[in-house]
This record gives sequence, C-alpha cells and structure tokens, in this order.
Amino acid sequence: MRFKAALCQMEPSLDTDQSMNHASEMVTEAAESGAKLICLPEMFYHPYSLDKIKSIQGKENRYLETFVRIARQKTICISTGSMVVERNGMLYNMSHLITPDGSIAGEYSKCHLYDARLAGLQVSESMVFTKGNGITIVNTQFGKIGIMICYDIRFPEFSRLYALEGVDILLIPSVFNIITGSAHWETMVRSRAIENQFFVLATSQGRIPSTPYAAYGHSMACDPWGTILCEAQERETIVYADIDLSCIEQTRKKLSLLSHRRTDLYHLERST
Repeated sequence: MRFKAALCQMEPSLDTDQSMNHASEMVTEAAESGAKLICLPEMFYHPYSLDKIKSIQGKENRYLETFVRIARQKTICISTGSMVVERNGMLYNMSHLITPDGSIAGEYSKCHLYDARLAGLQVSESMVFTKGNGITIVNTQFGKIGIMICYDIRFPEFSRLYALEGVDILLIPSVFNIITGSAHWETMVRSRAIENQFFVLATSQGRIPSTPYAAYGHSMACDPWGTILCEAQERETIVYADIDLSCIEQTRKKLSLLSHRRTDLYHLERST
C-alpha cells in the first residue's frame, strides 16, 4: 500500500484556541494536498512550558471533537501530537490517533518523562506529569500504527516492543530542544527506523524565537532502511513523505534482523 503522510511542524501561540484553529488549518491544507496520515507535534497547542501546563488544561475534549470532525470530512487519519489530559486528578502527556471514520482509535500517555540538567536548561516533567504504563498500537487502513512521545525515543527497548508487535509505522510527536536536538535527533530517528525496520514519523514543534524553550524543529520521516524521506528545517512548515508499506518486507528480506535476534543471550548474568 502506498499513501502520502504529512508532518505539520507548528509554532503554536500562547492562546490555545488560536493554536487549535491554526492546527486545523494546517491539517486541512495537508489533506487537500493528498495526505492521508497527518501528524502534529507534542503540545501542538502551546509552546513547551512546564510552568504553564496546568493553566492550558481543560479544552482537550473540545479540540478532539474538532479533529474527529475533520478526520471524518476529509477521510484522513490524524495524530494529535499531544495535549495535557487530566485523569483522576493526575496530568498526562497524551496523544490520540483518530481514524477516517471519526473514531478516537487509540490514546497513548508518555511513559518516559524528561528530567534533564543541561547547561542553560533544566527540565523536570516528572514534577508535572504522571507516567503512562504501556504501548499503544492501532490497526488502521494505513497499516499498524504505534505511538511514542519525544523522550521515549531514547529507549530502544521501548521501540523494539512495537516492532515485535508488528507495527508498520511509529509516530513520535516531539519538542526536542536545540541542545539535544542538534546532537542526537537525526541519529535517533534514523536508528529507531533501521534497527526495527519500520517507518518512523517524528513531528516536532518549530522554533519560536520569543519563548525561552528553543525547539529544534527538523521534523523527519524515515523508511525502514533509514533513508530520510522528508525533513523540515527550524521554522514552521508542512513536509510530506511518500509511504510505501512494501518497503518493510523488502528491507526485512535483505536483513532479517528480527529473526536473527539472540534472545538467549540478552540478559545479565548475576553472581550470587
């Protein structure tokens, strides 16, 4: 199966309603350009700012209803990137996947929370969010789709779970910063695609000069061979990738990585 995917590298405003309207415009533009799977970045509706998280929470159901309507009207699959969602008094960094019939077919909560101390940047997501507790896979007409969020990409064991469950496309909405992004982003996106032999679509926020957290941008799609199918630069744009699912089987015939795994060796020997 072949189809076009779109990565909407947004630069959201401080007004979440305004950002939502803009997201709808970008998704609509991508659909009218022929994209069938359209991806938004992590926290698509607000610049990444942990001290503002609680104040932006509360409109997520209304925003989901808008995406449901667009998905149904345009017969497209929409990855909502992520939003702040409250459940039982706890906040989650949550992504939703909406299918062309308007169903919210899957939701995923970020499992690895970004706590980092870098020169000039300290972040502690665990002070705000509760960890998710499992992978999310959705069977769609565009293949078997899995979802991770941003920092999750740094844990290869996690993406391997998706490969072992037969995922064709792994979506990774993100907001990497310019420090870690310039050092690691491309390497990790390509590595997750190469080692698992599936498609990786990693969609970031664009750089917003007026905000303290400098997003790296560079939304990127890679095929199972690790070829970069499309890549944005720093600022807001939509980039497109032609997805040919037959590439998965072709790549695995060349290198049968999953069947060559030595699971009998992958454990630590501990002396008593």
